[in-house]
Amino acid sequence: MSFLNAKPLIYGLVGAEGIELGLDVPSRLLDGMREGGYDVALLPVIDYQRMDGLRMLTSGGIGCDGPTLTVRIFSPVPIEKIETLACDTDSHTSVALARIVLAESYGLHPEFVPLTAFREGQAAKGGVAKLLIGDKVVAQEPPRSLMPHQLDLGEAWKRLTGLPFLFAAWMARDGVELGNLPQTLAGAKAKGLAHVDEIIAREAAPVGWPLDVARRYLTQNLVFDIGPRQLDAVRRFHDLAFRHGVLPSPPRPIAVVP
Repeated sequence: MSFLNAKPLIYGLVGAEGIELGLDVPSRLLDGMREGGYDVALLPVIDYQRMDGLRMLTSGGIGCDGPTLTVRIFSPVPIEKIETLACDTDSHTSVALARIVLAESYGLHPEFVPLTAFREGQAAKGGVAKLLIGDKVVAQEPPRSLMPHQLDLGEAWKRLTGLPFLFAAWMARDGVELGNLPQTLAGAKAKGLAHVDEIIAREAAPVGWPLDVARRYLTQNLVFDIGPRQLDAVRRFHDLAFRHGVLPSPPRPIAVVP
């Protein structure tokens, strides 16, 4: 992924022997896996159910255990009155999470439309809420005067389920011989977390992140480890995604690579 939240996971992979690293927004990585362009990708967890023959690695992922900061709904009306949600489609998981949280916690089933259909300010004037994800949530946060109501979806999921949330995880195609790659990915994560200040200076500041906010985000908001609770959360998320029509068929069990 090309977002700041992925940098600690890939810091130690840049220039690593035997690894060719490519960057893109999360929603486009699945096509790369389907086309055979990638053997392993940091995929949105909803995409596990959208392609057969994937395995989920526990070497690292992007999650939270409460507020996530960078996956938020901004609304000109109270959340419980949202009728239309304009979605940033860079993350399949975040759009699915918004649908689940609004249905489960608020009994809402708003119309979901692409954010690209609205110019700046147009959504607010029309009473349309926005789902924004990634760096732009901080660097281009809508003004409170236009969007006074907010909902952090990581925090909302925690209230709803009592579980952490996992947005993305390393996944591999079946048939790909991983060798020591899981250990390499785990080592890259440890190296990245040990160099957070360098990552912030190089990756966050140039795109408009306040340095103190970026540090809290990478060291407090986000969880990069995947354990039993994160896997439980993914299973619950997949079940709810099917219940609310995000997935067309019951989810298949997760094949886990330790």
